[in-house]
Amino acid sequence: MFTGRLLGFVILNGLLAGCGNGDSMEGFGGPTMGSTYSIKYVRHAGMPESAHVRSEVEGILGEVDRQLSTYRNDSDIERFNALPANSCQKMPASVLELVRVGEQLSVQSEGSYDLTVEPLMNLWGFGPQGREEKVPGAAALVEVMSRVGHQHLRIHGDQLCKDAAVEVDFNSIAAGYAVDTIAARLDALGIQDYLAEATGELKAKGRKLDGSPWRIALEEPRDDQQVAERIINVDGYGVSTSGDYRNYFLQDGRRYSHTFDARTGAPVLHSLASVTVIHPSALMADGLSTLLLILGPERAWDYAEKHEIGAFFVIRADTGFVIRTSHAFEHLSGKKTD
Repeated sequence: MFTGRLLGFVILNGLLAGCGNGDSMEGFGGPTMGSTYSIKYVRHAGMPESAHVRSEVEGILGEVDRQLSTYRNDSDIERFNALPANSCQKMPASVLELVRVGEQLSVQSEGSYDLTVEPLMNLWGFGPQGREEKVPGAAALVEVMSRVGHQHLRIHGDQLCKDAAVEVDFNSIAAGYAVDTIAARLDALGIQDYLAEATGELKAKGRKLDGSPWRIALEEPRDDQQVAERIINVDGYGVSTSGDYRNYFLQDGRRYSHTFDARTGAPVLHSLASVTVIHPSALMADGLSTLLLILGPERAWDYAEKHEIGAFFVIRADTGFVIRTSHAFEHLSGKKTD
C-alpha cells in the first residue's frame, strides 16, 4: 500500500463499445497503492484478451508494491529503511533506478526535493508511522533532520548503502514508474491505443475506438466540487498532478500540507496549490510535479522555463485561483502562450 496521490484531472471517456469490424474498447481496474488503477485500450483482432492483459498489469502492480511500498514491513525498501547507519542491502534494479532519479531531482532542486523525507512525514503525522498531525518541537525536528538527505545514500554495484539511518520514501515517483512499466508492457503486447492510470498518474497513447484523442480535464483544486480549468489531448505523454489541497492540517491559523521542503524539514507554506506536468515519461512527470509544488510559484516557474517542462500551475489568490502555464505546456497542449 502507498498513500494515494491527488487526482487533479478527470479522464473524459466515451462508452466501452465494439465496432462492426470486430474492434472493441476494453477496460478494467481495481485497488492499488492505497488508491485505484484503471486501464482502457482498443483491442483489435489477434490481440490478447482483457483477462490476460489484466493479469499482466496486476502482476506489475504487485511487484511495485513488494519493492517500493512503505506500508508493508517486508517490502524491499522498508527492509532497507529498518537497517541502521552504515548498512547495505542488495536491491532490484528498479529500486536503484528510482534512487538515481531521486538524486537527480534533489540536485536540480538544490535539495528541496528529496526521497529521504519519510522520517519528516512521520514526525509531522503524515507518514506510515505518523501518530498525530501537529507542528513538532524544535529538538525533535533537529534530530530527524540528521537522518534526511540523499547525500547519505550511495549505490555500490547492486547494493543500496547508507551512512546514516535514513529512510527512503518513493511515493513521489512510484506510481509514475508503475504507469511507465505498464505502458511498456502494453506496447510489448502489441496494444497501440491505450490510457493507463494508477493513483492519478497516467500515460496515454494513440486514439480511442472512435478515432478521437484521449482527453483530460485539468481540475481547479477544490474539495467541494470538480471545476475543469483546461481540457487537453494526450498522445504519447505521461500526466501527473501534485497538490496540497486534500492532505493537510490546520494549527494556529496556518495550513500545513503533506508536501515537504527537505531543506527546512517543514511543509511548504507558499501559495502554489497544484501543479500538473506533461512529460514523455510518467515517472518524470510524477517526480517533477512534486518538485515544482515544493519550489513554489516563482521558483517553480523559473525551473519549468529553464528545463522546458510542460507545467500547469494553479496559484491561490485573494479572489480565488490564478492559472499560469509554461511555454512548453502551451506548446504540448496545442495552444499559444502570451
